[in-house]
Amino acid sequence: MQQTRLNDSTLKPATTLRVLITGANGQLGYELKRTAPEGFELLAVDIDQLDITAASAVNAFFKEHQPDAVINAAAYTAVDKAETDRELAYAVNATGPRFLAQACADAGIPMVQVSTDFVFDGNQSTPYQPEDKPSPISVYGDSKLKGEQAVTEILGNKASIIRTAWVYSAHGNNFVKTMLRLMAEKDQLGVVADQIGTPTRASSLAQACWNACLNLMEGQEGGMYHWTDAGAASWYDFAEAIQEEAIILGMLDKRIPVNPIPASAYPTPAKRPSFSVLDKTSAYEQLNMKPLHWRHNLRAMLEELKRSNV
Repeated sequence: MQQTRLNDSTLKPATTLRVLITGANGQLGYELKRTAPEGFELLAVDIDQLDITAASAVNAFFKEHQPDAVINAAAYTAVDKAETDRELAYAVNATGPRFLAQACADAGIPMVQVSTDFVFDGNQSTPYQPEDKPSPISVYGDSKLKGEQAVTEILGNKASIIRTAWVYSAHGNNFVKTMLRLMAEKDQLGVVADQIGTPTRASSLAQACWNACLNLMEGQEGGMYHWTDAGAASWYDFAEAIQEEAIILGMLDKRIPVNPIPASAYPTPAKRPSFSVLDKTSAYEQLNMKPLHWRHNLRAMLEELKRSNV
């Protein structure tokens, strides 16, 4: 079973503590709001309420609202578009976290920064450890690396970095929803089979973020963590599982052929790591969680999607 401190927190605030959640309208932000521990006031904002790429806006927000901790879920995640939209990608993924971290340092409060498996080049054949040397091969990966470096440089052990991968949820746009749509429309699909990682349900990642935040607010030292669901898969494996589970749940009427193809047959502007499985061992104890297998969480997400008709 998945274990989480959210059901057993020792942090019982005498007064309401405020946690700033950026990127609140995204997949992770949505789940952070849904899984927030009791007794916390959420300052949940997206770009319309707070532009993290503007230092003056960040400083003014901190002065007015005085948060007690920050979880930065804001990100530029259009991996291919980032190759040409470099300025905005670096502004959101690198400069924004720097401004947030500096505001946190000035206020003496901790911060959780969400990062990505794309900080690695994918040349390994064993799961990446948090201490392995990053070597991004895309603008997106490099911009996220610059962001985590800025946060660590400014806040040190008053920050926790959580790298994750292949995030999806019933909220927003993602690979699972795209596959469901295409499988309903097409006679067959080709899906990349030589890129290996781990699908991660956003609610699982949200719990990891909250546990890291609670640790920091209790005065524990932060660190670099890897968090995904358990197991590993190719995009082809993921797509096949989506179809199998969706048919069982009655979300698809028919089975179509899903053909494994090499990444070279589906060229994209941004290079992607061929292997980016993250080793989560050190996070198990520090975050007091054990991940569920990605297939289990996929089934749960599809059941949620069916119920909500999102």
